[in-house]
Amino acid sequence: MRQSYSFTKTLTVLLLSLLLVLAGCSSVKTKSDSAAPAAATEGGDSAASTSNAAPVDIELLAMTSGESDVNIIRDQLTKNGFNVKLNLQPDYGSFKAQEDAGNYDVALSSWTTVTGNPDYAVRSLFKTGGDYSTLSDPEIDKLIDKAAEESPEDYAATYKELEQKLVFDNAYIAPLYISYKSQAINKDILNPESVRLSKSRALAWEDIEFKDAAKNSTQPLVLTQSASTLTSLDPIKGNDGSINTINTNMYVRLINLTDDDKITSDGSLSRNFSIAEGNSDYYFILRDDIDFAKVENGKAVDTGERVGADDVIFALDRAKNKDSVPDHRTYSLHEHIKTVEAVTDPAALDSVKAAGGGTVRAALEAGLDAPISELVSDKKQADNKAGKYQVVKLTTTEPFPQVLNYLAHQSAGIVSKKQVESINTYDVAKFDVTKDIPYGDQNTVTEGAAYNNTLYASGPYILTTKNDYEAKFVKNPAYMPGTENEPKISNINVRFIADADSALAALRSGEIYSYYGVPETKYSVVEGDSKLQLQKIESNGVSYLLFNTSDKRPVGKSADLRKAVLYSINQDEILKFYEGNKIKAASTVSPLVDTGNVLTADPAKVKEFLAAYQVSK
Repeated sequence: MRQSYSFTKTLTVLLLSLLLVLAGCSSVKTKSDSAAPAAATEGGDSAASTSNAAPVDIELLAMTSGESDVNIIRDQLTKNGFNVKLNLQPDYGSFKAQEDAGNYDVALSSWTTVTGNPDYAVRSLFKTGGDYSTLSDPEIDKLIDKAAEESPEDYAATYKELEQKLVFDNAYIAPLYISYKSQAINKDILNPESVRLSKSRALAWEDIEFKDAAKNSTQPLVLTQSASTLTSLDPIKGNDGSINTINTNMYVRLINLTDDDKITSDGSLSRNFSIAEGNSDYYFILRDDIDFAKVENGKAVDTGERVGADDVIFALDRAKNKDSVPDHRTYSLHEHIKTVEAVTDPAALDSVKAAGGGTVRAALEAGLDAPISELVSDKKQADNKAGKYQVVKLTTTEPFPQVLNYLAHQSAGIVSKKQVESINTYDVAKFDVTKDIPYGDQNTVTEGAAYNNTLYASGPYILTTKNDYEAKFVKNPAYMPGTENEPKISNINVRFIADADSALAALRSGEIYSYYGVPETKYSVVEGDSKLQLQKIESNGVSYLLFNTSDKRPVGKSADLRKAVLYSINQDEILKFYEGNKIKAASTVSPLVDTGNVLTADPAKVKEFLAAYQVSK
């Protein structure tokens, strides 16, 4: 239930507030009625009231799943002179609707850099026009673009400066913590060694196998996720927890990430890749053993259509084009792609030097069973054993090595040019959500009258059908058959369980076999169950408060008000609540670049900034 508060301004209160700041008076301690912890730190006593002025209203938007964080944040803000109005939403869809409508001052947000590169940690979120950006700050834009062109040896200083302006100078966000990435496995049912936990990449389903390998082809693997409403099964139209893992496993990409965020061709559409001198041209030599799968009578069948260069060119051209589909959610990730083309002359590979030395051709041929004898334009003619390959060349708008990380993202999944063009016959500019049915619409795979599964999957699995209870996936029979990358388990069911306690209970009872994303407060429960095994690593996921920077709210107009919120945040208290299973953060870049910046709670600064805000009103 949303609460309403009033804020009374009087000259007496204003003068008193200013006098308190000038005199450096000690804060008055108050006792909170919140269940959140209260621990004194080097930043000052978090239980100290920062002002005798009437509290300042602040509206906090969050999902009910973030209730623990909400309680802590509300407690900290209340102690520092705020009246916190809660706007709690039951799911991501309703949360996003409230966020898009601007019905908040601060929103409890999170971001996971699933590409393993720092540009992804800032571009979509904070650059003007970014997919998820509410900011428009030329200085921030300039620093994001500068860092993108630099090597890791140079960009640390740029990201430090960016973080300084983003957080400490302007308080566009207030960092909370870095999370661990975790999963719990029923080791009596699954082979734990086959269940990967990658720092950035979503869970790779094709590697998983049962402890009793005979069950791989007869028994479904039962997993879980919280979101039952899927944003889109078109990889470029969504970038959230409802579809990231699903689309990662339904569409192959030109490149992959290792479990520790290194670029690799393993398990991807390319056998090798090479960067040309200058870091603007990137070459990929394609495999010939993946066909698209489709669904017929609830089963996955081989379409007979090979995944080839024409599909790569089509998929990446639409990925970089904001206007290729309505509601494109990932275009800013691929805005550095200038052109994508097929190379048909082997001599062109001989004349280009690779960044690491030698020629591009030599780099592409390294480790191949057969060297390049011919480059073919028709994917049907590719025959790797005979030395006949397809090569794709990608050119960036400027030198940009981080483009490879973006090509490993699910939004760079390769779709069928033939199938998508046959479905998306609408005029993008005149798209009518009430009648036009785009490729990847979840309604087309949902049980009922609207079911008309038109998916073509290039990855190891394809979604056959879903309802409010679960989604069912079947192995792509034409995905690298006979190789180590061929999917081990034939059928996967993903149960939709929104509540964390319910998901853990389902794991412990054997209803599901693996639980991806176990809450930190439940680690001890998993570790105390003899049939379960907990895997955890430091993640690239950061939780933070996002300020509404529009000019429709005082918090958008006043950096002082935002900074008062910023310095109310006590990360030590948050880490204590989570029993040390969180890590301090300065921004979304923190897991990737050590900038040295630290946020320290400071009630004195809160008083100072609140007083300055009152004067400016």
